[in-house]
Amino acid sequence: MSTHDVDPATVEVIRNYLTSAATEMQRTLIRTAYNTIIYEILDFGISVFDRDLNLIADSPGLALFLGANDYGIKKAIDHVGEENMNPGDVLIMNYPYWSGTHTQDVLLFAPVFFDEELIGYTTCRAHWLDLGAKDSGYVLDSTDVHQEGVLFPGTKVYKEGEPDPEIMDLIRFNSRMPDKVTGDLNAQVAAVRTGEQRLQELYEKYGGATVEAAIDKILEHGEETSRSAVADLPDGTWSATGYADGVNRDPDDLIKLCAEVTINGEEFSVDFSGSSPEVDEPLNIPPGMSETIGKLCFKTLTTPDEDSNGGQYAPLSVNAPEDTIFNASYPAPTFTVWTGIVAIDVVYQALAKGMPDRVPASTGGDLADIMLYGENPETGRPFVEANNEGVGWGGGVGHDGANALMHISETMVRNIPVEVFENKAPIRFDELSLRVDSGGPGEHRGGLGIRRDYRMLEPVGALSIIQKTRTENWGLDGGEPGAKNVVALDSDEDDFDDRIQVLVDNDDLYNDKSVKYVGMFRGNFKPGEVISNRTAGGGGYGDPFERDPDAVREDVLDGYVTPEAAREQYGVVVSKDGVVDEAATAKLRES
Repeated sequence: MSTHDVDPATVEVIRNYLTSAATEMQRTLIRTAYNTIIYEILDFGISVFDRDLNLIADSPGLALFLGANDYGIKKAIDHVGEENMNPGDVLIMNYPYWSGTHTQDVLLFAPVFFDEELIGYTTCRAHWLDLGAKDSGYVLDSTDVHQEGVLFPGTKVYKEGEPDPEIMDLIRFNSRMPDKVTGDLNAQVAAVRTGEQRLQELYEKYGGATVEAAIDKILEHGEETSRSAVADLPDGTWSATGYADGVNRDPDDLIKLCAEVTINGEEFSVDFSGSSPEVDEPLNIPPGMSETIGKLCFKTLTTPDEDSNGGQYAPLSVNAPEDTIFNASYPAPTFTVWTGIVAIDVVYQALAKGMPDRVPASTGGDLADIMLYGENPETGRPFVEANNEGVGWGGGVGHDGANALMHISETMVRNIPVEVFENKAPIRFDELSLRVDSGGPGEHRGGLGIRRDYRMLEPVGALSIIQKTRTENWGLDGGEPGAKNVVALDSDEDDFDDRIQVLVDNDDLYNDKSVKYVGMFRGNFKPGEVISNRTAGGGGYGDPFERDPDAVREDVLDGYVTPEAAREQYGVVVSKDGVVDEAATAKLRES
């Protein structure tokens, strides 16, 4: 703790300078990255830390990366040792139990020195396309971490400013796509170097005593603000249970995700006790991600409009017991960490029981990611392209849920534009639309999901990454769940079933037998075959029969709700010319 005095104006200038430095790191990464998952989707997380490993600035792409950076940098420094850091070093870490997510979300970090003194760290985590895992694209059925790629526990890829050729070779020779992986590594190095330079310039301009005193003030203010916000929330303990599909599991044997939230004065705790134990599926959640789930939910309720810093999380504690899926330990597989995404809505469901005026109904609860891979017929080179898809968000007090937004875990993440995707992979999109009738009925309707149909133009490998397709999301105060996530596979070929590995079979949930309904799958597709990704709607809030009939009419006219659903779910009769039949509606709502 610095004893140097600093005026509030200088504190604010330094705070904004730090945020600007993180943003410049982000721009550097986007402009120099090689793969669309980074520069289009924004699948990354950038953080700046002081010498004591307090978060002092970040630039979010993916929210779950930022808290994982907090956890990962501490584990890496414990492993490597601060005394072994030198100016110009850059280290690489993807050991999932320390890094906080799977092996292809690679954390690069650099120690920052000024006048030969260590003053902080800059970090950049981003998704790489391949790092020697057993399968191309994504690993959906691993049973051991060593099937998930080469592991780095905090290894110097740059030593005193120069790349280590042996480590660079190790990376290149363990990747199916060495050029893109090396390009993305260099982009991350450029990002951490940018942050390093900006932090050094800040010390040069203001002096170390002033900068460190300002950082102390920033952290103090963050803690004071968040504690005050927690104190304004109701005290109590609330719990909820949700489920992830798992891999090749029976419908009555899904992965259980339990969350208990306690607020007591200025303290806020999240406890994942009671959840399923570790599984031999790549769905175990590293402890760094479990902490991040708590941080994300906490942040949205306390300081959602403020830039993040470490002080804001002082009132929060997270318990992820070692015997549960929320505390993955070696050698448990962790690659498909979508269970962590599903768990976020479980925490919010617990919170909604205590503060339904502050927390809306459930989102669609997943990302519904489709990934394509193979050989580009125009270049003859391998490709991997993926697209996270938007879901409906939940209705709440006084408002409908938003349509087709990325899950809250994604923060700034985007989908890939149609034109870019069709240029990168041999496909055509037959349809991209809002999914009709997917929003949960309620006085305030849940938001709609998306339907996106991929038609293959050449032989393509494909998979879906999704873990909430078998169970419904939840409404509030009489509102109903939205439609479930589902992927529909359409083919007339006799050998289709032999080419598709279905990891979550949902045919039994749907009446239409003309296509195959699945959750998670991997397979090889022929030209003309279609993958239809249909994402979940948000939950509704309030009794659907209390919804304003004119609002239902507008939903019908907008194509959000069919006339049949308006009648059955809302008790509103809309005529063919778009007018509410008031007499028929009154009769339905009275019955």
